[in-house]
Amino acid sequence: MGDAPGRAPVLTPQSLLWAHSVRPCNRLHDCAGIERETLSSNAPGFSILDNVKVSAMIETIEWTDDGVVMIDQRLLPTEEIYNTYQSVEEVAEAIVTMVIRGAPAIGVAAAMGIALGVKNLESRDQLEEKFAAIVQTIHDTRPTARNLFWAIERMNKIFESHKEELLLKLQDALKNEAIQIHDDDIEINRQIGQNGQVLLAQGSSTVLTHCNAGALATAGYGTALGVIRAAVENGKEIRVFADETRPFLQGSRLTTWEMMKEKIPCTLITDNMAGYFMKANQIQAVVVGADRIAGNGDVANKIGTYTVAVLAREHQIPFYVAAPLSTIDLGTPTGEGIPIEQRDITEVTHIKGQMLVPPGISVANPAFDVTPNKLVSAIITEKGVVKAPYQESIAALFER
Repeated sequence: MGDAPGRAPVLTPQSLLWAHSVRPCNRLHDCAGIERETLSSNAPGFSILDNVKVSAMIETIEWTDDGVVMIDQRLLPTEEIYNTYQSVEEVAEAIVTMVIRGAPAIGVAAAMGIALGVKNLESRDQLEEKFAAIVQTIHDTRPTARNLFWAIERMNKIFESHKEELLLKLQDALKNEAIQIHDDDIEINRQIGQNGQVLLAQGSSTVLTHCNAGALATAGYGTALGVIRAAVENGKEIRVFADETRPFLQGSRLTTWEMMKEKIPCTLITDNMAGYFMKANQIQAVVVGADRIAGNGDVANKIGTYTVAVLAREHQIPFYVAAPLSTIDLGTPTGEGIPIEQRDITEVTHIKGQMLVPPGISVANPAFDVTPNKLVSAIITEKGVVKAPYQESIAALFER
């Protein structure tokens, strides 16, 4: 991948945070998909959500005739830049390097990457072998997010049912499925929000969230932040505490950015401050997202979530997980079977290219941890809210 106009640049591990990217687009869509003009991205630190009503959202990812367009989340909050990715390899690298992140958004990107790979085929020669290679490119990106593999399964089914047709018809079918996955995700998140907001107290309350499970982690609206958005839309006074979420700082860079744009009161805290504020009775609930939920209700989410859950249990604060059914993996009975991604240690040792630790120090960087189901007060899905015993209640969700 080169730096030609319209293509994404190759990035080294050391440049994952705060890297500069190419071909900025000026796009903003509201929930109905209405495109709006925004300020020029040439202006440093410009805000593309200024003067936009609360229901407007960033378009995290979009299918276009030119390729898959994504907002580069590594650059937020200081730069708001959209890049166009024109091959399955480029989409795969965007997933690996966290241009796009969050399990639902990764699922959408996976589907669009596969559709894009097939779109770029010029003939049906060795079609099944080429499709398998395209799928494998996406499959090998990140191991933990269930939505990625769920999206692959959906795209595989479309391929199998259309592979004997003309190439153009197959390409259209895969593209339409990817777009449908995108559109469905927004509606699913809205339903999650409505189902979850009833769990938050009437009047005013403060909710702690970890990482970013907002519009940026999905096709739009969000899961955990979708619950908060829905509560606000229903007239509740919600204040948010956002953990900074080391080492990639999704809380401090992304969650606070989303909350400020929507004018929802938000306080940023470091990850090790949560217990202090819980003990001070300043937090009434915890709402987080998930990357994979096992059949028994064990929850894999961003590293540090388990610590928050332990603190919440100690202080008798409800700990809620908001996620679509596509994040639930019935084929993984318990959290012990969830693969935990180990990411590049430079995410821990460097910020903005500056090394912060002594050379040669041993570093670990697991991207996720698993919260046991006994610490989860409820799991919020588009089909409803379930509680323990999770083995039975989760299975029932798939029968509704």
